[in-house]
Amino acid sequence: MHNVGFFRSIQLKFIIMFILLLLVTIQVISAYFVRGLEQELVENFEESVEASVEILEVNLEQAFSKDRSDNNDEELTLQQEVQDIVKVNDTADIITIQVVNMQSRIIASNDTSGSSNIDKRTSDDFINNVLRFGNEDKGKMINSEGNRNYRRAVPIYDNEQTQVGALYIEASLEGVYSQLDDINRVFLQGSILAITVSALLGILVARTITKPIKEMRRQAQTMAREDFSQKVNVYGRDEIGQLAESFNDLNAKLKHSRALTEEERRKLSSVLSNMSDGVMATDRNGFITLANDASGLLVGQDPDKVQGNFLPDVLQLDENSVDLSELAESGTMIIDFSDDDDIYLIRANFSTIADEDNDISGFITVLSDVTEQEKIERERREFVSNVSHELRTPLTTMRSYIEALTEGAWEDKDIAPKFLDVTQNETDRMIRMVNDLLQLSRMDNQSEALQQERTDFIHFFHQVIDRFEMNVSDQITLQRELPNEKLYVWIDQDKMNQVLDNVISNAIKYSSEGGTIRFKAEKQKGQLLVSVSDEGPGIPYDKVDKVFDRFYRADNARSRKLGGTGLGLAIAKEIVESHHGSIWAKSKEGKGTTVLFTLPLVNKKRRGK
Repeated sequence: MHNVGFFRSIQLKFIIMFILLLLVTIQVISAYFVRGLEQELVENFEESVEASVEILEVNLEQAFSKDRSDNNDEELTLQQEVQDIVKVNDTADIITIQVVNMQSRIIASNDTSGSSNIDKRTSDDFINNVLRFGNEDKGKMINSEGNRNYRRAVPIYDNEQTQVGALYIEASLEGVYSQLDDINRVFLQGSILAITVSALLGILVARTITKPIKEMRRQAQTMAREDFSQKVNVYGRDEIGQLAESFNDLNAKLKHSRALTEEERRKLSSVLSNMSDGVMATDRNGFITLANDASGLLVGQDPDKVQGNFLPDVLQLDENSVDLSELAESGTMIIDFSDDDDIYLIRANFSTIADEDNDISGFITVLSDVTEQEKIERERREFVSNVSHELRTPLTTMRSYIEALTEGAWEDKDIAPKFLDVTQNETDRMIRMVNDLLQLSRMDNQSEALQQERTDFIHFFHQVIDRFEMNVSDQITLQRELPNEKLYVWIDQDKMNQVLDNVISNAIKYSSEGGTIRFKAEKQKGQLLVSVSDEGPGIPYDKVDKVFDRFYRADNARSRKLGGTGLGLAIAKEIVESHHGSIWAKSKEGKGTTVLFTLPLVNKKRRGK
């Protein structure tokens, strides 16, 4: 680009702006001048008051020093002489002159209308302090009418330098400030004229500068809205004109770069949006700059609101014990988001983003939900442990009895049959356990189809209870509280028979003599609610939810003694849930246990078919 001449350069415009700045400077100087003038006028006024005070001091000292022992009638009394001195020295600016004796009584005053103050005690602390301490005092004050006054108080001495009273003078400063107001008015008029002229010049000069700048500003705002279709007008060949041309070049390059960036962004957005894993990117300090939708779902927060937050806070990590660079080095960690009700685990994979100098500029975190994997792994470990434990007990028992038999106990006709019975019972228990495990495995794999049919559950329930009633001890009462109407459900009767067998068998096992087992069934919001209640020892509150877990026993010793495998209620739960129902338990220690489950009722339209 060619050089710009002086008369077309922005430098000339700056010179004009400097002239305007000079005008403002003159006004500032004027303000300092007025302030200095005010100080000078006030000082001159105070000096004039001081001169009056000095004259009064000399005259009053002479008056108080006169010998008045003869007390001739022609001779003026002290009070009359002092009053005359006050009147002689009274001027237009002086508002008040008072002469006060040592008893704080006013003996003379220039206030002709206020002669009643003579011989009265003054209550002005300003005067009393001079009488009390003998020090001079002065200062400015604003009276009750809002006028600014200057006052002066000095002690009065006789020719023996004994304090005999005090002189108080109060003068008005309003005349001084009236002069200042006149001067300020002149400066104000001049300033208004200067501002007017400067404003006219400023408008003319500013237009040549501000118009293209405003256009570039509007274009910048348009570009900020990602609109690169417009250009800035070039009005001249000066620096601003060259700036406008550069601005248009920048606009074209940004438009091209924006198109490339938008294409890459769409690709990246498509990849991130379709990922099942969560992705979070942070700056070097760990504050999130990008998060896809999956990451928001995994951490339970809005991905848009997550941006800008500190990564350890979002992942609920202790920022005092966690260093992001160390996390990136370790690579992976499992984060526990579990609460009292649910287990929720997330695996986080950390990696760093390096710049061209190989310095860390940010971090990438990939989140995966591993809750089900961990649950399956945990259940597998627990299952293997439980099966091993459950099989070890009967196998150990069988081994002990078989070893005893091989060592000669088989020859004892009394002991041998007992040992064989125990071995047979343990074998039967292992067979039942294996059969239960096989059934659970088939249900888990959904390899066993239900043979459902429309069934009157009340009639079906009565049949099951009748079967138990024939074999139950006379010491246990079976109480039926079933409705007389027919309630139809779709069930696999064999599977549902197994559910009721397990639930009722448990109720009988844990019921003591004289106990009552209650059977209920009722309609509840399109569901059939079935309950079996006993009066057994009950289950602790914190263990009620675990009774449907595999191999769980509320009372291990008693359950094994009664032949339980710890799988009955787990099988019952799987069967009920396969019928689209729910099963749960209520219990209170010492009060018994109630097992409840629901089944969907057949609706009226279907029942009429």
